[in-house]
Amino acid sequence: MGFFGSGNASSTLKRGHVPLDVDGYPVAPPELELQQVHIYVRHGERTPVGVRMADPPANIPEHWMFCNTARQFRAAVASATAEEGEASMPFPAVQTGAAVEELRARRIVERRDGTAVAGECLLGELTDVGRERVSSHNIHHESYRTRSSRLNFLPDIVHSNDEIYLRSTNMPRTIESLQQIIHGLYPMTKHGRDFVPLLRIRNGKDENLFGNTLACKRLEVLQIGFAHAAAAAWNSTLQPLDKKLSKYIGGNPIRLDGKPRASGILDTIRAAEAHDVKIPPEFKEKEVMDVIEKAVVTEWFADRTEEVRRLGMGPLLSDLSQKMQAKAEHGDADPTKILIHSTHDTCLAGLSNTLDIFDEKYGSIRIPWPAFTAAITFELFKKRTPTAQPTSSWQSVLSLFVRSSEPTEHYVRVRYQNENKPLPLCAEEGKHLPGSPEFCTLAAFRERVKELTPDDWEAECAYTPVNKQKEREETQAAAALVIAKPQ
Repeated sequence: MGFFGSGNASSTLKRGHVPLDVDGYPVAPPELELQQVHIYVRHGERTPVGVRMADPPANIPEHWMFCNTARQFRAAVASATAEEGEASMPFPAVQTGAAVEELRARRIVERRDGTAVAGECLLGELTDVGRERVSSHNIHHESYRTRSSRLNFLPDIVHSNDEIYLRSTNMPRTIESLQQIIHGLYPMTKHGRDFVPLLRIRNGKDENLFGNTLACKRLEVLQIGFAHAAAAAWNSTLQPLDKKLSKYIGGNPIRLDGKPRASGILDTIRAAEAHDVKIPPEFKEKEVMDVIEKAVVTEWFADRTEEVRRLGMGPLLSDLSQKMQAKAEHGDADPTKILIHSTHDTCLAGLSNTLDIFDEKYGSIRIPWPAFTAAITFELFKKRTPTAQPTSSWQSVLSLFVRSSEPTEHYVRVRYQNENKPLPLCAEEGKHLPGSPEFCTLAAFRERVKELTPDDWEAECAYTPVNKQKEREETQAAAALVIAKPQ
């Protein structure tokens, strides 16, 4: 089992996209048996989250006309004619009966002047291109399910939500991406009777699929400090680009803390590329985009202190670790085999950063910005216990009543963009499968995750400023000591 890699609706691969290689998936050593798979996937292609470079000479559209597919929808609504008490009854898996009516509607984006044009997208919305590229994985998903059925891993037909765990952040683009993914993995023809997928979504205060700065003010302060430190370190490196790019951003300099911010410019360019929207030629130059990308990745993902890791990705890794441990302890009594999380680029980069598994591409900054539909996968394996042949009939009988005292060994493998990612935390002898460093022992993995798990997340997140300016300067100074400098 691999992960959902990056798809493509056109014949040309977009920057950062790596098609999912089902056939090239590396099979585990024969003594290992796959038990559970956790997938964290970035949503499909979307529009920019803000309007940038819409004026001449850049002329990147203010209005993006890529949203026709999801404009018609049906919703179950409570009927005003329901019998007394009927509307308050618990909803069944499939809503039917007098208490429920179907509402057909069509959404449309209204502009500030009151006009509306069919097919226009909201800012940050999953587009038809994004839906198509997520859906284009259907053949890969079908291959997964077919192969998994032969290996007795995933069932060919899903009967219960105990078998599959589906979760998304509370944003339309991630929810809709997850719907496309589950339709690819288990279309309606592969649903058991009365099976309806449950899509789990947490309240904002409980969200851990990204660094939750809204609920963790201490994390917000730390990240702001890193952003300031990154700007101080990288703005001078961005300055030579002004003569090429300033004309496209109203004559302003291109800076990490500029207007627009360099991260916003990168977001707009990446979204435009994904939708074949024309961009200024300078933004096609590798030397230009590499500098911008290095600076932005530093700003967003270079916060590699232990405190940031604990407050940011610690809670999510703790959830992951506990689920794997439960599966290891209970075996087949825990039926959950695949857990799919629809999330954001910050989750993928945050997990990779926290576990030190980025590629050594930018020195201490290791990966480019995660592409749309990229994913990181955690696979749990069990080591098969060799079966000793009894030497007598009495031993055969006794073996039925004597449980083995040997503990079952479990291993974790991490994959990103079709590649195994050996964990540095498991590099020591005894912390990985001999001869296969990519298979980290579950014990070593859990030991590191325990270090990253806050004892009291809310208490560690609490922040009461005394001297904001002084604390900001101290945080920035601490960040400057660990942040990557231009090379």
